[in-house]
Amino acid sequence: MALENQTYVTLNNGIEMPQFGMGVYMVPEGPETVSAVAEALRQGYRHVDTAHAYQNERSVGRAVAESGVPRDEVWITTKLWPSEYGRGATAKAIEKMLDRLGTDRIDLLLLHQQFGDYMGAWADMEEAVDAGTVRAIGLSNFESDRLEEVCEAARIKPAALQVECHPYYQQHALKERVAPYGTVIESWYPLGHGDAGLLSEPLFAELGAAHGKTPAQVILRWHIQEGNVIFPKSTSPAHIADNMGIFDFALTDEEMARIARLDKGVRYFTMTLEEQEANLGRFVPGD
Repeated sequence: MALENQTYVTLNNGIEMPQFGMGVYMVPEGPETVSAVAEALRQGYRHVDTAHAYQNERSVGRAVAESGVPRDEVWITTKLWPSEYGRGATAKAIEKMLDRLGTDRIDLLLLHQQFGDYMGAWADMEEAVDAGTVRAIGLSNFESDRLEEVCEAARIKPAALQVECHPYYQQHALKERVAPYGTVIESWYPLGHGDAGLLSEPLFAELGAAHGKTPAQVILRWHIQEGNVIFPKSTSPAHIADNMGIFDFALTDEEMARIARLDKGVRYFTMTLEEQEANLGRFVPGD
């Protein structure tokens, strides 16, 4: 039996968000991003994940505007950089973000990193929700005790938390930490940064053969059934189509349990907090 070609998660504010989308990290501003997003929308994608730091929001906005798909049907997620954090500064940054995207609202706005005046930024983000220019707000890469600091102080609890998550690092403990707030997990590196070891894991080949799917499609389907929000990146029309070919099959409970046993606690991004903070200082995105 054919399944729907999209699934949704209900956020803690009651809004439904497409669970599967298109990522544009490291896709250059200009024709390459416009083309990739336009192709994804043509094929039925309805969620695009970008960020100010990616420097391609204008191209994302252009692709959405020119796609012919009603704006109400496309979910745009983007992220603020720490240089934009702080009372008043974040409000101005959101205005610039709306202008870059060419839209009157952002569907999900995240704090990109857990540094700087993130509490001041969060207060401005809450006011943007009140004003209707942002529909939902959340965090990205907050896994230290700063996660609880924001969650406990927040008037509007984070709707989503975007972190590294894949079968070798399944984030069960983190999911337990955010469960009281109704926060959903979004995965960057959903395919383990394309790691050959993960993609060649014998179990995924076995399950792929059983379902007529590739190992990557099995992994992406696992994410969907785990409740993770995902946006694999590709600029190839064929790969964009392949990534979305996960809604006509389902993994059994036994197959999901077998994948659960693959969790090794292995990260591909291993930079310490101190290294991350030092690295942030080397980059400030332009307007």
